[in-house]
Amino acid sequence: MLDLFLYILAAVLMLGGLAGALLPALPGIPMLFGGIWLAAAVDGYRHLGTWWLVGIGLLGAAGVVIDFVAGALGAKRVGASRQALWGATLGTFAGLFLGVPGLLLGPFVGALAGELLAGNSVLRSTHVGVGTWLGLLFGTLFKLAVSFAMLGLFALGMLLG
Repeated sequence: MLDLFLYILAAVLMLGGLAGALLPALPGIPMLFGGIWLAAAVDGYRHLGTWWLVGIGLLGAAGVVIDFVAGALGAKRVGASRQALWGATLGTFAGLFLGVPGLLLGPFVGALAGELLAGNSVLRSTHVGVGTWLGLLFGTLFKLAVSFAMLGLFALGMLLG
């Protein structure tokens, strides 16, 4: 009975991890890895041993790192000011409380406002806002791809093990 509860908890963590790949409020990849690890532990590591978990964990770590730097890389690529980077960060945080529109527009509006505060033109500020937003979008898409790859490796390990 306890095993069933733990498997359900593992599945909930994995589903939450997938949701977290899209919603910045949830630590998607760590939740996903936690669910995978819990399922492996309940199974007594018969199907997913150390090397499977290390490989999945390294893939997840790469996804987390890319996710953290993607927005900054997008902003740097278009020559954003320090104020724009701070604005994008604050916009992302504020967007968490405003639902999907806030999540989509927060980083853009924050970077745009930061670049305007740095004394740049509206056109330049818009360019930086779009670059920042594209960086965050590509980071999110990469994080989603990594999440599905982690689930694929989990499934493969469970089938082969």
